[in-house]
Amino acid sequence: MTQEQTPGTTEPRQVAPTPGRLTVLAGPTAVGKGTIAAYVRTYFPGVWFSVSMTTRPPRPGEVDGVHYHFVDDREFDRLAEAGQFLEYAVVHGAAKYGTPRGPVERAIREGRDALLEIDLQGARQVRDTWPDALFVFLAPPSWEELVRRLVGRGTEGEAERERRLDTARAELAAQSEFDRVIVNDDVRRASEELVSLMRSGRAER
Repeated sequence: MTQEQTPGTTEPRQVAPTPGRLTVLAGPTAVGKGTIAAYVRTYFPGVWFSVSMTTRPPRPGEVDGVHYHFVDDREFDRLAEAGQFLEYAVVHGAAKYGTPRGPVERAIREGRDALLEIDLQGARQVRDTWPDALFVFLAPPSWEELVRRLVGRGTEGEAERERRLDTARAELAAQSEFDRVIVNDDVRRASEELVSLMRSGRAER
Protein backbone atom coordinates (compact mmCIF):
# COMPACT_ATOMS: atom_id res chain seq x y z
CA MET A 1 0.00 0.00 0.00
CA THR A 2 1.12 3.57 -0.67
CA GLN A 3 0.07 6.72 1.12
CA GLU A 4 -1.58 9.87 -0.25
CA GLN A 5 -2.64 12.96 1.67
CA THR A 6 -6.36 13.59 1.55
CA PRO A 7 -7.14 17.18 0.34
CA GLY A 8 -7.99 19.49 3.26
CA THR A 9 -6.47 17.20 5.86
CA THR A 10 -3.06 16.25 7.12
CA GLU A 11 -3.97 12.60 7.43
CA PRO A 12 -2.52 10.30 4.78
CA ARG A 13 -4.82 7.68 3.32
CA GLN A 14 -3.85 4.26 2.13
CA VAL A 15 -3.93 3.75 -1.66
CA ALA A 16 -4.05 0.23 -3.01
CA PRO A 17 -1.45 -0.49 -5.72
CA THR A 18 -2.57 -1.04 -9.29
CA PRO A 19 -2.91 -4.82 -9.65
CA GLY A 20 -0.16 -6.56 -11.57
CA ARG A 21 -0.70 -8.79 -14.57
CA LEU A 22 -0.36 -12.53 -14.87
CA THR A 23 1.62 -13.93 -17.83
CA VAL A 24 1.57 -17.63 -18.64
CA LEU A 25 4.54 -19.13 -20.51
CA ALA A 26 4.06 -22.60 -21.96
CA GLY A 27 5.54 -24.74 -24.69
CA PRO A 28 6.67 -28.27 -25.56
CA THR A 29 9.16 -30.29 -23.57
CA ALA A 30 12.83 -29.31 -23.97
CA VAL A 31 11.95 -26.03 -25.71
CA GLY A 32 13.85 -24.12 -23.03
CA LYS A 33 11.13 -22.69 -20.79
CA GLY A 34 13.30 -23.14 -17.73
CA THR A 35 16.28 -21.48 -19.41
CA ILE A 36 14.20 -18.48 -20.44
CA ALA A 37 12.73 -18.21 -16.95
CA ALA A 38 16.21 -18.33 -15.41
CA TYR A 39 17.41 -15.52 -17.69
CA VAL A 40 14.42 -13.33 -16.86
CA ARG A 41 14.87 -14.04 -13.15
CA THR A 42 18.51 -12.93 -13.35
CA TYR A 43 18.22 -9.86 -15.57
CA PHE A 44 14.67 -8.65 -14.84
CA PRO A 45 14.31 -8.81 -11.04
CA GLY A 46 11.04 -6.88 -11.15
CA VAL A 47 9.24 -9.94 -12.52
CA TRP A 48 7.69 -12.14 -9.83
CA PHE A 49 7.95 -15.90 -10.37
CA SER A 50 5.57 -18.55 -9.20
CA VAL A 51 7.33 -21.64 -7.87
CA SER A 52 5.45 -24.72 -9.04
CA MET A 53 4.91 -27.86 -7.00
CA THR A 54 5.74 -31.29 -8.39
CA THR A 55 5.88 -34.95 -7.40
CA ARG A 56 8.85 -35.74 -9.65
CA PRO A 57 12.30 -36.05 -8.05
CA PRO A 58 14.72 -33.13 -8.31
CA ARG A 59 17.08 -33.03 -11.27
CA PRO A 60 20.78 -32.34 -10.65
CA GLY A 61 21.22 -28.78 -9.42
CA GLU A 62 17.55 -28.16 -8.60
CA VAL A 63 16.81 -26.70 -5.17
CA ASP A 64 13.57 -27.28 -3.27
CA GLY A 65 11.63 -24.04 -2.90
CA VAL A 66 13.65 -22.32 -5.61
CA HIS A 67 13.12 -24.32 -8.78
CA TYR A 68 10.13 -26.34 -7.51
CA HIS A 69 8.43 -27.35 -4.31
CA PHE A 70 9.03 -31.12 -4.26
CA VAL A 71 6.31 -33.13 -2.51
CA ASP A 72 5.00 -36.67 -2.53
CA ASP A 73 1.74 -37.78 -4.16
CA ARG A 74 -0.19 -37.83 -0.89
CA GLU A 75 0.61 -34.19 -0.06
CA PHE A 76 -0.07 -33.07 -3.64
CA ASP A 77 -3.47 -34.77 -3.67
CA ARG A 78 -4.37 -33.24 -0.30
CA LEU A 79 -3.68 -29.72 -1.59
CA ALA A 80 -5.57 -30.38 -4.83
CA GLU A 81 -8.64 -31.55 -2.94
CA ALA A 82 -8.48 -28.41 -0.78
CA GLY A 83 -8.53 -26.18 -3.88
CA GLN A 84 -5.05 -24.82 -3.23
CA PHE A 85 -3.88 -24.94 -6.87
CA LEU A 86 -4.50 -22.41 -9.61
CA GLU A 87 -3.88 -25.29 -11.99
CA TYR A 88 -2.49 -28.81 -11.81
CA ALA A 89 -1.96 -31.72 -14.13
CA VAL A 90 -0.28 -35.05 -14.65
CA VAL A 91 2.53 -34.43 -17.16
CA HIS A 92 3.86 -37.06 -19.58
CA GLY A 93 1.67 -39.63 -17.87
CA ALA A 94 3.88 -39.62 -14.79
CA ALA A 95 4.64 -36.72 -12.42
CA LYS A 96 2.10 -34.20 -11.12
CA TYR A 97 2.70 -30.45 -11.39
CA GLY A 98 0.69 -27.62 -9.89
CA THR A 99 0.73 -23.87 -9.28
CA PRO A 100 -0.09 -22.84 -5.68
CA ARG A 101 -2.95 -20.34 -5.88
CA GLY A 102 -2.31 -18.13 -2.87
CA PRO A 103 1.14 -16.70 -3.74
CA VAL A 104 0.02 -15.76 -7.27
CA GLU A 105 -3.10 -13.94 -6.11
CA ARG A 106 -1.09 -12.11 -3.44
CA ALA A 107 1.59 -10.97 -5.92
CA ILE A 108 -1.04 -9.62 -8.33
CA ARG A 109 -2.81 -7.73 -5.52
CA GLU A 110 0.53 -6.18 -4.54
CA GLY A 111 0.96 -4.78 -8.06
CA ARG A 112 3.63 -7.20 -9.22
CA ASP A 113 3.75 -8.70 -12.71
CA ALA A 114 3.76 -12.47 -12.27
CA LEU A 115 5.11 -15.14 -14.60
CA LEU A 116 3.95 -18.75 -14.65
CA GLU A 117 6.14 -21.24 -16.49
CA ILE A 118 3.86 -24.24 -16.96
CA ASP A 119 2.80 -26.96 -19.40
CA LEU A 120 -0.01 -26.83 -21.96
CA GLN A 121 -2.58 -28.58 -19.74
CA GLY A 122 -1.94 -26.10 -16.96
CA ALA A 123 -2.16 -23.13 -19.32
CA ARG A 124 -5.59 -24.26 -20.46
CA GLN A 125 -6.80 -24.49 -16.87
CA VAL A 126 -5.50 -21.00 -16.08
CA ARG A 127 -7.30 -19.61 -19.15
CA ASP A 128 -10.56 -20.91 -17.70
CA THR A 129 -9.97 -19.33 -14.29
CA TRP A 130 -7.88 -16.24 -15.23
CA PRO A 131 -8.93 -15.28 -18.79
CA ASP A 132 -7.37 -11.80 -18.75
CA ALA A 133 -3.86 -13.23 -18.33
CA LEU A 134 -1.37 -12.96 -21.20
CA PHE A 135 -0.69 -16.39 -22.72
CA VAL A 136 2.68 -16.84 -24.47
CA PHE A 137 3.77 -19.96 -26.34
CA LEU A 138 7.50 -20.71 -26.51
CA ALA A 139 8.31 -22.55 -29.75
CA PRO A 140 11.53 -24.21 -30.98
CA PRO A 141 13.23 -23.00 -34.19
CA SER A 142 12.43 -26.42 -35.72
CA TRP A 143 11.33 -29.92 -34.79
CA GLU A 144 14.87 -31.20 -35.39
CA GLU A 145 16.26 -28.66 -32.92
CA LEU A 146 13.70 -29.69 -30.30
CA VAL A 147 14.78 -33.34 -30.65
CA ARG A 148 18.44 -32.34 -30.42
CA ARG A 149 17.83 -30.39 -27.22
CA LEU A 150 15.91 -33.23 -25.59
CA VAL A 151 18.54 -35.83 -26.46
CA GLY A 152 21.38 -33.51 -25.48
CA ARG A 153 19.82 -32.81 -22.09
CA GLY A 154 20.51 -36.41 -21.10
CA THR A 155 18.06 -36.45 -18.19
CA GLU A 156 15.65 -39.05 -19.60
CA GLY A 157 16.01 -42.59 -20.86
CA GLU A 158 15.04 -43.61 -24.38
CA ALA A 159 11.50 -44.67 -23.48
CA GLU A 160 10.90 -41.40 -21.58
CA ARG A 161 12.29 -39.34 -24.48
CA GLU A 162 9.91 -41.00 -26.93
CA ARG A 163 6.99 -40.38 -24.58
CA ARG A 164 7.95 -36.71 -24.25
CA LEU A 165 8.36 -36.29 -28.02
CA ASP A 166 4.90 -37.74 -28.60
CA THR A 167 3.55 -35.17 -26.14
CA ALA A 168 5.56 -32.39 -27.82
CA ARG A 169 3.96 -33.07 -31.22
CA ALA A 170 0.51 -32.47 -29.74
CA GLU A 171 1.72 -29.41 -27.80
CA LEU A 172 3.19 -27.76 -30.91
CA ALA A 173 -0.20 -28.03 -32.60
CA ALA A 174 -1.74 -25.86 -29.86
CA GLN A 175 0.13 -22.63 -30.68
CA SER A 176 -3.03 -20.99 -32.03
CA GLU A 177 -4.58 -21.11 -28.54
CA PHE A 178 -2.06 -18.53 -27.28
CA ASP A 179 -1.99 -14.74 -27.51
CA ARG A 180 1.64 -14.60 -28.65
CA VAL A 181 4.30 -17.01 -29.94
CA ILE A 182 8.01 -16.53 -29.22
CA VAL A 183 10.61 -18.63 -31.05
CA ASN A 184 13.43 -19.64 -28.73
CA ASP A 185 16.30 -19.34 -31.20
CA ASP A 186 18.37 -17.19 -28.83
CA VAL A 187 17.89 -17.10 -25.07
CA ARG A 188 18.63 -13.40 -24.60
CA ARG A 189 16.47 -12.27 -27.51
CA ALA A 190 13.55 -14.53 -26.58
CA SER A 191 13.71 -13.48 -22.92
CA GLU A 192 13.75 -9.78 -23.77
CA GLU A 193 10.80 -10.29 -26.14
CA LEU A 194 8.87 -12.00 -23.35
CA VAL A 195 9.48 -9.19 -20.87
CA SER A 196 8.60 -6.61 -23.54
CA LEU A 197 5.25 -8.35 -24.08
CA MET A 198 4.60 -8.41 -20.34
CA ARG A 199 5.28 -4.69 -20.04
CA SER A 200 3.33 -3.67 -23.12
CA GLY A 201 0.36 -5.72 -21.96
CA ARG A 202 0.39 -3.90 -18.63
CA ALA A 203 0.54 -0.50 -20.36
CA GLU A 204 -2.50 -1.32 -22.49
CA ARG A 205 -4.72 -2.11 -19.49
